[in-house]
Amino acid sequence: MPSPPRIIARGRHLNLLSRQGWEYATRPRIGGIVAVIALSGDGQIVLVEQYRPAVERNVLELPAGLAGDTSQTRGEPLVEAAKRELLEETGYTAARWQRLFDAFTSPGLTDESLTFFLATGLSRSGPGGGDASERITVHTVALHEVDAFIARRCRDGCAVDLKLHAGLRFAERVP
Repeated sequence: MPSPPRIIARGRHLNLLSRQGWEYATRPRIGGIVAVIALSGDGQIVLVEQYRPAVERNVLELPAGLAGDTSQTRGEPLVEAAKRELLEETGYTAARWQRLFDAFTSPGLTDESLTFFLATGLSRSGPGGGDASERITVHTVALHEVDAFIARRCRDGCAVDLKLHAGLRFAERVP
């Protein structure tokens, strides 16, 4: 049986723990993290871009977010969190949802696990742009042009979230 972690520091959204001499971050009070590979019927992928203070620049990402992180969403199923995040960030809803895989984001640094969903049968249902604390730009890009789009955004100083590259690997396989 592994030894329980020791709390080194508590923050508003993160705790720093130590287990067997290894320090790592954890997010208390969440039910998981979701990322959405949102594909339209005409071969477009929906991406988001937002400023991230940790890297001090805009980051190109898949729509994503936390599950169960508020009193209103506590205990929500991961697919419901994915649906909520897709609508909130992009303004899209999807007719079909498929859970693809789970992965640790950076197991040397955090115990954070991410669940990827494929969303298809998209329709515009709202404005998107995120909640009151976010300023999100929505991009819809043809899959066959996404590499060139990412390269242009990087030349303009934008960073790319690793989840986007992982999601593209699966998006390119969808018939």
